[in-house]
Amino acid sequence: MPEPGSKKYDTRRARLRKDAENTGVSDQDANRVAGEELQEGEEWRGRGPKGERPAGSE
Repeated sequence: MPEPGSKKYDTRRARLRKDAENTGVSDQDANRVAGEELQEGEEWRGRGPKGERPAGSE
């Protein structure tokens, strides 16, 4: 699971921003849209510090 700030996460976010911009969304809104879309996807959500992770999520 890619963590926010990782290269894989950032690459996906940039791709989502570009797709949003190509559909007519402004730069500022494309940033927000990409962030929201990544937060909706369970696989892209951050797990937090190791001590705060739910059991079995390693």
